[in-house]
Amino acid sequence: MLVQKLSWIILLLLPCQYGVKAKTTLACEGESAVLSCDVGFIKVIKSQYGRTDRTTCASGKKEKSISDTQCSQDTFLHMSAWCDGRKSCSVHATNSIFSDPCNGTYKYLDVSYTCIPAKRSVMCENTQSLIVCDTGVISVHYANYGRRDLVTCPHTSATSTHCYSPQTSSVRSRCDGKKSCLLNASNSVFCDPCYLVNKYLEVTYSCE
Repeated sequence: MLVQKLSWIILLLLPCQYGVKAKTTLACEGESAVLSCDVGFIKVIKSQYGRTDRTTCASGKKEKSISDTQCSQDTFLHMSAWCDGRKSCSVHATNSIFSDPCNGTYKYLDVSYTCIPAKRSVMCENTQSLIVCDTGVISVHYANYGRRDLVTCPHTSATSTHCYSPQTSSVRSRCDGKKSCLLNASNSVFCDPCYLVNKYLEVTYSCE
């Protein structure tokens, strides 16, 4: 419980740490939540799918479908995997993506996020790359080994955009506090999250 509380405190302090105001986006069930950053990269702070009041996304709905206000599912890990480290991200608010926390209730997806000023490095599968800080030392914000789009590292085996294997802790242990860090994007370093799909390692970091 203490670890969970400390995690929430850290997440809530993120906007203050980077000197930017947190953004929010809301999507009624069946619609899409769109997150975007003109400057910097997305960092999800909090995400909930369900219903906690009778007014949000209530227009034209029957009383029975909006009466349960104790319906809430924490979707932070899902949204973080899909959106962190990207310039923009669109996620459909449906039960097929998020499990249904309350059958028969009309729900909505409520997301808070910030835009972190950072650098981004991408390594296609079976390549190496050096991330460098000319001033300060590396501080990794997010890392994923997989595939979240078809444009990055185009390949005939780029057949899925839902290949997630967050590697933030692993890359932090390798790189944080260093002036430079050599990373190898391969299945021998990071376990293969999607067999036969061509992948890439993406890292967002700052020099602090």
